[in-house]
Order: sequence, then structure tokens, then C-alpha cells
Amino acid sequence: MPSEHTEVQVRPGVEGDLDALTALYNHYVLETAITFDTAIFTPGERRPWLLSHPEDGPHRLMVATAPDTQRILGYSTSSPFRMKPAYATSVETTVYVAPDAGRRGVGTLLYKALFEALAGEDLHRAYAGIALPNEASARLHEHFGFRHVGTYREVGRKFGRYWDVAWYEKPL
Repeated sequence: MPSEHTEVQVRPGVEGDLDALTALYNHYVLETAITFDTAIFTPGERRPWLLSHPEDGPHRLMVATAPDTQRILGYSTSSPFRMKPAYATSVETTVYVAPDAGRRGVGTLLYKALFEALAGEDLHRAYAGIALPNEASARLHEHFGFRHVGTYREVGRKFGRYWDVAWYEKPL
């Protein structure tokens, strides 16, 4: 029997996805410490982020959609690790999955598509920061060959408490 996620489509993100991507991200801003943003975004405020992820190059945006409705189930990105020129061959990667789409393999499909898209780029390392605790994210990253390289203790404050961030890296 085919798995539940076999019909999920993964494609590059486009400007028409902006409202849905913004709503998905805002859920994580309001409800979780997965992102350290503390105020929600309007689609207009989020547009420069979307445009900074073209369909080619080292900084990508991949979107997973439901087969029947084309509803966005999640997205993955590769973004600049740091803005200084010597970091150009490093990217920071991330995955966000809709709350009702978790545990269905969507994050795995998104990362698979992202790393396949990045395979021909002049990149050396990928990094990911995971606010703790987040076992599902740690397992996903380890599945894709990331290894834990350190933890920043109490580096972010959100919801009235401090959060640790574990850092993972992967050779590309």
C-alpha cells in the first residue's frame, strides 16, 4: 500500500504562495518557540523573504502541496548562513510543516527536494538551528546527515522563558 505522502507535490515556491506561507509561518511565531520571531508578519512584510529565494541558486524555497486541494502543507528553505562574503558557500536550512500535516513525511519530502535542488550549487556546508526541545526536528536533520555540533544555552527569550538552540551541520 502506498504511503500517505506519496501524492504530496513538492515544487519551488512562487509569489502566489505568499499569503499561505505567511499564515503558516505566523502560526509558529504565535504558538511556538520554533522561531524566535515574536510578532506576526503581513504578506507584504514577508515578500522580500520570498523574493530572496529564487528558483535557482543557493537560496531556495520548496513548497509541499496537498494533491487534492493544492493547500500548502509546508516549506523548506536554504538561506544565507551569514551575510559576510566568506560564508557564501554555507547555507542555513529550515523546514516548517503545517500543524495538521505533521508526522506524514512532509518534512522528509521537502528536505529531499531541497537537497536535490542544491546538489549542483557551489555550497560546502548546511547548518540548522533547532530550538529545544524538538525531537522531531532533530530526527529529521539526523536522517539527512546532519550532526550536532553544539548548543547555545538560553540564547533566545520568548513566552517569558529562555530557550536553548542546538546547532547541526551537514557537508554538501
